[in-house]
Amino acid sequence: MWRLLYTIAITAALPVILARLWWRGRREPSYRKHIGERLGYCSGMPSGKPVIWLHAVSVGEARASATLVHDLAAAHPGHDLLITCMTAAGRDLLGELHGDAVRIAWLPYDYPCAVRRFLEHHRPRLAVLMETEIWPNLVAACRARGVPLLLANARMSEKSARGYRRWRGLTDPAIAALALVCAQSEADAARFRALGARRIEVTGNVKFDSTPDEAKRSEGRSWRARLARPVLLLASTRDGEEKMLLDALPAWDGKLLVVVVPRHSRRFDAVAALSQSRRSRGAAPAPAERVHLGDTMGEMDFYYAAADVAVIGGSFVPRGGQNLIEACAAGVPAVFGPSMFNFSEAARLAREAGAAFQARDAAAAVGEALRLLSSAGDRERMGAAGARLCDAHRGATQRHLLLCAEFLRPAAGAAATVPARD
Repeated sequence: MWRLLYTIAITAALPVILARLWWRGRREPSYRKHIGERLGYCSGMPSGKPVIWLHAVSVGEARASATLVHDLAAAHPGHDLLITCMTAAGRDLLGELHGDAVRIAWLPYDYPCAVRRFLEHHRPRLAVLMETEIWPNLVAACRARGVPLLLANARMSEKSARGYRRWRGLTDPAIAALALVCAQSEADAARFRALGARRIEVTGNVKFDSTPDEAKRSEGRSWRARLARPVLLLASTRDGEEKMLLDALPAWDGKLLVVVVPRHSRRFDAVAALSQSRRSRGAAPAPAERVHLGDTMGEMDFYYAAADVAVIGGSFVPRGGQNLIEACAAGVPAVFGPSMFNFSEAARLAREAGAAFQARDAAAAVGEALRLLSSAGDRERMGAAGARLCDAHRGATQRHLLLCAEFLRPAAGAAATVPARD
């Protein structure tokens, strides 16, 4: 009954959903392409090979899943890899990361007929959903067709768990139908268990396994060396944070360069009003310029390599923070604000390792970042701690691969009904 009411509600909302999609396409043209896929009308003919399907909703999940996708392809060369997403920026990044090595499509909206068309066209042997993508009709359709659903790199904050508990009639059957939950931490596992997950494995965070682009890192280091200026990176900022952080800076000393990289490309033009130059325009910042806009996609390895200290966005507004592991992997001290519930375990580990500092607000974060810029010794210690932290927590991707292999063995055709075990 709950799922029926949910379906009626989202069906009634379809005209609004499509209108919003078209509206977003003004700034991000990819939203206006392949719209039929949103309703399950798939293009291209299947190759006849068995399909492993991985869903990475947006940019963060696309980056996090890159190593897993690469290793799945290497481990199962007789399979096609299909990757779906929901956002234009995510789809664009998937194209940059994987090119023609995988098939890329939109995930259909969660309408029973759209999901049915999608599954009948692609016929996946295994579905891997990144982090917290649980769609009731999609899960039900996969279960009915015997497609095992694996929730990879799964995280569940206490805030999200409260939301799921409010809609238990809808969410409990979906979570119980998952063949396997690969939780990032014991705390995530406990929350999924309380919500009815049948089989849970604590596998760690695949983001610790991400392989930096060495060419981009080398370019970033050379860029910073040519500037011969201290560089403060405001990484993956959300709406309102840029002005908040820039306003917290003291009067300019004529040297500090602040590089601002917004989380979403649709905000580049708006944030440009706060900047004196843009990376997409090609020229390096002039000596008299204080704020430089990082308005290119797929270059976070460049920006972190160019930075002396990074302030992590999404943490000064109630958004739950952004990925601080990239800063740790680059050996860059990370400073973040009070809202880190989406990365609570990684934030805790980084704080305890001495690789990151959590500030109460934007002013305190800027103050700590400036203190670090004036202390080469502290920067070196924090950067080394971050690198050690990443080294110590590698291996989640390999654990995911071993678990995926269970569902891809010939005898595992009915893997969706694997007995529960914690």
